[in-house]
Amino acid sequence: MRFAFRWVCAALLATVCSPLLMAQRLSLQAVMGSPFPDELVAARQAPVVAWTFNWRGVRNVWMAQAPAFHPVQVTHYQDDDGQAIPALALSDDGTELVYVRGNEVNAAGEEPNPQNLNTPPPEQVWAVDITPQPSAPRLLGAMGCKGEGCEYVAIAPDGSQAAWGLNNQLWVAPLRAPGVAKVVVHTQWPVEEPHWAPDSRRIAFTSDRKDHSFIGIYDPASPAVQYLLPSTSRDDLPRWSADGKTLVFIRRPGREQHVPMLPLPTRPWAIWRYDFSSGQGQQLWCSGPGLLDSLPVRTEDQTFAVAGDRILFSSEQDGWNHLYSLPLGGGAPLRLTSGKFEVGDVALSSDQRSVVYAANPGQSDLRHLFRVALTGGKPRQLTRGTTIEWSPVVSGGDHIICLGSSGRSPAMPYFVSHSKRVLMGKRLLKGFPSKRLVRPQPVVFTSGDGWTIHAQLFEPHGATPAQGWPALVYVHGGPHRQMVLGFNPMKYYHYGYAENEYLVSRGYVVLAVNYRDSTMYGRTFREPPNAGWRGASDYQDVLAAGRYLQTLKGVDPHRIGIWGGSYGGYLVALALARNSDVFAAGVDMHGVHDWRTEHTVDATAPDYQQAQQLAFQSSPEAALATWRSPVLLIQGDDDRNVAFLQMVDLAQRLRAGHIPFQQIVFPGETHDFRLWRDWIRAFRATTDFFNLTLSPQAGGQHQRH
Repeated sequence: MRFAFRWVCAALLATVCSPLLMAQRLSLQAVMGSPFPDELVAARQAPVVAWTFNWRGVRNVWMAQAPAFHPVQVTHYQDDDGQAIPALALSDDGTELVYVRGNEVNAAGEEPNPQNLNTPPPEQVWAVDITPQPSAPRLLGAMGCKGEGCEYVAIAPDGSQAAWGLNNQLWVAPLRAPGVAKVVVHTQWPVEEPHWAPDSRRIAFTSDRKDHSFIGIYDPASPAVQYLLPSTSRDDLPRWSADGKTLVFIRRPGREQHVPMLPLPTRPWAIWRYDFSSGQGQQLWCSGPGLLDSLPVRTEDQTFAVAGDRILFSSEQDGWNHLYSLPLGGGAPLRLTSGKFEVGDVALSSDQRSVVYAANPGQSDLRHLFRVALTGGKPRQLTRGTTIEWSPVVSGGDHIICLGSSGRSPAMPYFVSHSKRVLMGKRLLKGFPSKRLVRPQPVVFTSGDGWTIHAQLFEPHGATPAQGWPALVYVHGGPHRQMVLGFNPMKYYHYGYAENEYLVSRGYVVLAVNYRDSTMYGRTFREPPNAGWRGASDYQDVLAAGRYLQTLKGVDPHRIGIWGGSYGGYLVALALARNSDVFAAGVDMHGVHDWRTEHTVDATAPDYQQAQQLAFQSSPEAALATWRSPVLLIQGDDDRNVAFLQMVDLAQRLRAGHIPFQQIVFPGETHDFRLWRDWIRAFRATTDFFNLTLSPQAGGQHQRH
């Protein structure tokens, strides 16, 4: 029979409720209630910055300017309505701001509708005059791009116009004169990431033609688009030189058929330059053919910019992501950073002579800011300590602003000065329970096959109960993500960190594991050959995390649970299916359960059948015969990252196998829940579920069907 869950609380708490533990208990709404900042941008010629705040699901644009950098609210939306603000742009002089509001559409052109409104709101582009005071937003036009992260809007250097791609069209709208947005290019293929030339007249963009792509140039003086050096390759990331006479871009091979699926693919790439006066192109640099030289899976993760007479780019040719600069006229690249650490977010200085970046030398689970000249030299560290910094920007006047957090402080914008970071908007954190949070500690252990694994350990306040603490493994998604020693740079995991703090306040030991596949530990660690659908070798790290918890003094080794979402949900389900002897209960949020229908399938591959067989063997559904522990399944049925069928199919199989499960379905919700209240409901249910299944009173109920 199906496992009968009773949603009761006090009698089924997992710990002895000591007075100290009771005093440390958090409100879930409080620890989840800080405004999460994102999309930080800066004006190149003025000391002005802008960003978005997601405050309990209410998303708005904010700005600040020198000298005080006090946060000022620009827009005034008031509802937890699921409407994202995924892109911002500031004019170079800091007077105009353009933003996108709404959500990308799916392949059928349908907007997400988590509120299940009769008419879902469209995705649109808006503009605000921000000096001397922010004006009311004015509508520029529709966005509605297809695919997550496709929103991009660019302002001309003179601030007169904004441009964006809308499916197969390039749109331009005036900012400083009357007029309406108009289509200036209409093609058969998607128009992506437009970039204005320094003359504020021409626009370069990527024309994605599925198996190859071109760099297109729109010139209002020409009746036709000019495509630069068209070939069978994929050309991407166009960047203008300061004088507008040269354009550089990345070139990589076009699509190839009949390629084996099982070996990790190599992605060689090159940097090309096009000279408008001669109409000639030249390859300036190319990677090697090996895996380490390969371009990252997502080209948007690649650092690539033109600064003065040099090209800034990143490469993992030595196994770690580092910065290089290359003369615009050609020559040998100059290495700017080196060591066994990763360079993350990058920002050019206002004078284009140096670069500010985030990196993790010394302590891999922290990130600090550094600065180095584009002509080389010793990098200078800008921030220190037990904090985390990311997304630096440099505004006019060489002001450095970043986003940052710590173990007890949620993400907020900071002004960086004299090797210190200064919190912007301290008043916005009024009431946040920082003093009641625990600081996670870094731990390192070894997996069953010898890999060194990093994790963060959260331990409750108060005396250890007689029966020991229940404990949980937290598994992030991605899989190319990283949990850090504090609130995370990504909203999804910022919320996950908050839930871990909440669980600790309820009497759980929590271990957040950065299994192989995680980022910031080098290319070999991030892209192991037999992980995921290719063999699930990364699961060994998750199992090692559970067994590590079993060895800790004060932990009840029989009450180990596991939770996570997306790829983390996959690993949760795999843990319960393969090792119910270790993991007594789990919460699987929008996880993958059968890789055969979820990973990229190419029926022309010579090893197609072998790949499909291995994909199933690497899936939770292949180990249902040994699944005994109860699971809570959570997913939105408009999930555009992991098919909702993954949850539907698993539920039927669990029911048929008499495996205990509970389920929560959010109608109309997507993968990364759009509504803050849905996050609250999911996390409250997660806590209630573990209180029920891991409490001493459960008495092994999860073994009975």
